[in-house]
Amino acid sequence: MTDKRDYYEVLGVGKEASADEIRKAYKQAALKHHPDRNQGNKDAEHKFKEATEAYSVLSDSDKRQTYDRFGHAGLDGRGGVDFSQAGMGDILSQFQDLFSDFFGGFGGGSSRGSRGGERGNDVQANVQVTLREAMTGIKREVQVRGIAACDDCGGSGASPGSRPERCHACGGSGQVATQRGFLMFATTCPKCRGRGETISAPCSSCTGQGRVERQKKVLVTIPAGIDSGQRLRVPNQGMPGRTGTPPGDLYVDIHVEDDPKFQREGSDLATQMPVSFSVATLGGRAAIELPDGTQTIVHIEPGTQPGTVIKARGFGMPKLDQRGGRGTLHVVVSVIVPKKLSKKAKKLIEELTRELDDGSESQTAQEQA
Repeated sequence: MTDKRDYYEVLGVGKEASADEIRKAYKQAALKHHPDRNQGNKDAEHKFKEATEAYSVLSDSDKRQTYDRFGHAGLDGRGGVDFSQAGMGDILSQFQDLFSDFFGGFGGGSSRGSRGGERGNDVQANVQVTLREAMTGIKREVQVRGIAACDDCGGSGASPGSRPERCHACGGSGQVATQRGFLMFATTCPKCRGRGETISAPCSSCTGQGRVERQKKVLVTIPAGIDSGQRLRVPNQGMPGRTGTPPGDLYVDIHVEDDPKFQREGSDLATQMPVSFSVATLGGRAAIELPDGTQTIVHIEPGTQPGTVIKARGFGMPKLDQRGGRGTLHVVVSVIVPKKLSKKAKKLIEELTRELDDGSESQTAQEQA
């Protein structure tokens, strides 16, 4: 044993290292040199055995005290270990629980513990709203359907008055360990299918599954400013979980219907406003009714041309993801041209045309002079 390296040196810690520091140092060395990650590498296998031997001593307070006083010789015949000639299968089997913590397997886990915290299923629903509803916000009752814990058995799957029994094949862990060469593998228990328990008297309502299909109605608050493609999460409004576990969440996907009068781009709205030739020429004011039923007054400047865009800031859609406020309303002006005219109207337009032509000719003459 005189050719052995110092155990503290092997793990890279000082003699004053705490038990937790020693454990962390060994975990790092085991992860680095584990044979599953270094197949065929004899040097890695040797370092893995060396680190495991060092840990087996320094993690035991009595062996560590003896080693600190007498070194390797003090362990000879006093419960010391020598892994240099040991098979990897023996080492992995001896430290199975520790490797389970490090590598998340090797049969040390318990599916029952993880299943105890299993929450209910999440569910998804689609909701279609009008532009008006998207602008004002609305409460909508949504009907959802999904798989939930059986009320009669509380999700256990066993008939009322009975209870599931611990699986004897896996000892209630839900997994069984098998060894292939020097590696240990954890597989799902074939008898209980990973549940860790068996049911001798299944519940008649759910046929022992512990779950049934269920539907429920949920009142969902759809905020003002919502847009197509956005998803709302309603916590704890999914399907109920097993007894003592929280329900899942409800996810609501939103679709906003197209509006015949308004086009939407984010928080901005656009609409067309037809005005008469006289209003476009002389100017004026026009009222526009917004999707939420309110009105805004738009001022039309004299000489407004068709296609002119008038911006009304603060009259668009509410800004959902920002600090409040609303977008801009874009009003596109179109000029109404009458299809039929009375004799008087025709005469007046002809006079107006001559007046406008005379005015333009006078202006041209002045410019040429």
